[in-house]
Amino acid sequence: MLRYYITDRRAAGGTEALMGFAARALADGVDFLQVREKDLGGREWYALTRAIVALPNPRGTRILVNSRADIALAAGAHGVHLPGDSIAPCLFRAIAPAGFRITVSAHSVEEVRRAEREGADLALFSPVFEPISKAAWGPPQGLERLREAARAVNMPVLALGGITEENAGRCLEAGAAGVAGISMFQR
Repeated sequence: MLRYYITDRRAAGGTEALMGFAARALADGVDFLQVREKDLGGREWYALTRAIVALPNPRGTRILVNSRADIALAAGAHGVHLPGDSIAPCLFRAIAPAGFRITVSAHSVEEVRRAEREGADLALFSPVFEPISKAAWGPPQGLERLREAARAVNMPVLALGGITEENAGRCLEAGAAGVAGISMFQR
């Protein structure tokens, strides 16, 4: 099961607390850690990303930056997470170093298919359930739509939105390759 931690320093209780959650996630070996601090200016976002990249990472967690490939590249992160309406991931491939990971948000089966066609490494399908940490992008999709999305492509599809330890297994049973979230990693 892939585990994908999305940061939220406000929900964490500030930057210092966030750094503690990030250090624990890296030590625990989550597969991805997405620095999603969209309210920060570029310099502050870069500094936070650089600080996270500098933490011990004994299990090779891939650190991604939400929407900002420039910050990801400058800070030495391993990739970028793109919103579904962003430019095609394949366009980033031409300028990114080998191994640069690109994940994409998807809110429908067609968006998952488009993400795969355009070269994404994986899709975050959401919201599966009512989100805990942030406003939903539309109504919850449910497990059956997650199942359809996972079956529609050959790349990994991760469940996002309202994911808890209690319902994560149901997402995997529906075909998700893993789970993503904020709250489940910031406790």
